[in-house]
Amino acid sequence: MTNPYQSQRPAIGQRADAAQDIVYRWLKQYVLTLPSREGTFLTEAEVCRETGTSRTPVREALLRLEADGLLQIVPKKGAYVPPITETEIEAVMQARGLVEEWCARQAAGFGDMLAAELDRLMARQVEVQHDTVAFIECDRDFHRTIVRAAGNPVLADFYESLRDRQLRMGVRAITISGGRGDSVLAEHAAIVEGIRRGQPEQAAAAVAQHLARTLVALRLPIAAGWGSVAAERSPAVAAQ
Repeated sequence: MTNPYQSQRPAIGQRADAAQDIVYRWLKQYVLTLPSREGTFLTEAEVCRETGTSRTPVREALLRLEADGLLQIVPKKGAYVPPITETEIEAVMQARGLVEEWCARQAAGFGDMLAAELDRLMARQVEVQHDTVAFIECDRDFHRTIVRAAGNPVLADFYESLRDRQLRMGVRAITISGGRGDSVLAEHAAIVEGIRRGQPEQAAAAVAQHLARTLVALRLPIAAGWGSVAAERSPAVAAQ
């Protein structure tokens, strides 16, 4: 509810809230787009230097990100950004499969109308293919458009809750897998074709194939043994 007296609050409080929000957004973007195969530590001093703010908004922003589950504050060491685990990858991709395949079947009924919107999003994705983060953001918009078109607000809200994990995983997949961007565009085109033809099973099958190939790309670092390196650097392991 709008507070009619909000404009009368002290300016210093407004500046403090604004500083915290700026640091929070900067940190969240940094964490979500971190393609590192290993866990990373951040200190308050480092974040202060990067954002040009004092320790108080940095500390509050770190606590917010910890509440979001994106990092772990370790006393006397800093904020630990954990690596993406195989368990997390499997869980998120299973959830995506359940939601997106069902939604593709429902959305196929919109045919040309939805396909035209997806074509526009794909064209934008081609334009930003050189920018990994922007490419994955477009990827998210593409899939979210299909989910929303299915008309189930409960599933749409649940899907939104996966956004942060999808962004971080998507950056990882594109960064590590050479040529994955071109493959993603081709797989998206197959999904659009099923929708344009009004073929629910064709659209769902194209989504399933796309997610299966994405899962393969996400598993590459684990297959190469990178997970063991990250585990060795985990604060939980170090404390044992």
